[in-house]
Amino acid sequence: MSEARRPPSRISATRVLADLRQASRRGDRAALALALDAMRTLALSPRYWEKYLTLLRNPLARLVDLLVIKQGERIAHQKGWKPRRPPAAPARTRARREPVRRRRPAATGAQPSLFE
Repeated sequence: MSEARRPPSRISATRVLADLRQASRRGDRAALALALDAMRTLALSPRYWEKYLTLLRNPLARLVDLLVIKQGERIAHQKGWKPRRPPAAPARTRARREPVRRRRPAATGAQPSLFE
C-alpha cells in the first residue's frame, strides 16, 4: 500500500510573523486576527505541530502563544506532567465549632476627605 500524499500547508511561518509584527507596530487588529487564526491552526493540529514549534523560536510568537493560545497546559498534559498542587489543608476535627462573630466597624459621623 502506498501512503497518501498530503498537500503542503498553506500556512507560512514567515507570513504569520509578518502579521504579528504588523499588529505590534501599527496596532492592526486584522493582522493580529489572521496571525492568531494561523497559529491556532498550527497549534491544535498534530499534523503541523513541528511547524508550530519552529514558529515558537520567535519571541513575539512565543508571547502570543503564552497570552492567547495558552498551549502550556496542553503540552504538560500530553507529556504526562502533573500540576503542582498546594499542600492539603489539615483535616477538620469532628468537634463542633462555634460560629465566628464578626465585629462591625464603629460608626463614625464623618469620613475624612481623601482630597484634603
